[in-house]
Amino acid sequence: MQKDILHTIRDNMSCFSKGQKRIASYILSDYDKAAFMTASKLGGLVGVSESTVVRFAALLDYDGYPAMQKALQEMVRGKLTSIQRIQTSNDRLFSSDIINSVMQMDMEKIRMATEEVDRAAFSRVVDKLMEARRIYILGVRSSSFLAGYLHFYLHLIFEHVTLVTSNSAGDILESILRIGPGDVLVGISFPRYSKATVKGVQFAYDRGADVVAVTDSAISPLYPMASAVLLAQSDMISFVDSLVAPFSLLNALIVAAGHRKDADIAQIFNRLEGIWDEYGVFGYSSGDES
Repeated sequence: MQKDILHTIRDNMSCFSKGQKRIASYILSDYDKAAFMTASKLGGLVGVSESTVVRFAALLDYDGYPAMQKALQEMVRGKLTSIQRIQTSNDRLFSSDIINSVMQMDMEKIRMATEEVDRAAFSRVVDKLMEARRIYILGVRSSSFLAGYLHFYLHLIFEHVTLVTSNSAGDILESILRIGPGDVLVGISFPRYSKATVKGVQFAYDRGADVVAVTDSAISPLYPMASAVLLAQSDMISFVDSLVAPFSLLNALIVAAGHRKDADIAQIFNRLEGIWDEYGVFGYSSGDES
């Protein structure tokens, strides 16, 4: 796992100039505030020029100040409480049409995912699912809806797909007790990362299973344990987690896996259509009971 920005700053403190040390000290003490400052504002606050702040970002191997700012914001997202989320997002949401504000933010997250998803990692995930002996899917709290959605379709495509439904770390470990080499655990977690999910992923990793992480960034606690990672941004919209980008990414994963099992999928749905017709699963007439 790559180091987070705070560790990088601490490790390089002795190499910085006086002005750069002032920037570094402020970020180390108040990175949650620095994350939302322009280069000009941060420089003015610590008494250096805007160009010094930009050079500081480059010194840390970031491709410009916005990239460093994004790294700080990722750290902040993982630590904000619900109340802090509301306070952070209120200005963005209520300064204009709320429908437009929310839907524009959702569309932006999907656009970012389209540009940033690692295609090679995506292909590796599909390969791992195709080769898996058993597939376990784990996500708790708001991520449980992502996990349930993925399970709904994968259990039609593959045999031996298990949805881990508990939010309790103890129950999760019991549910994946037999996991081991040849198995795949799909762990889904976004800020604020659930300890129960992390413990479940750690258990699978320790027992030699392949871990596929669906998460938001390289600073996610799932990242270092995963043999393949799919990244998509979740966003803080007031107290609500916006998960449209992860949902869209999982849609792509389901479609890709289904395409690889095309002949099997056709047989499965032919059989299902017969069962649905035989038992009147879909459709409604006036004589039916509700």
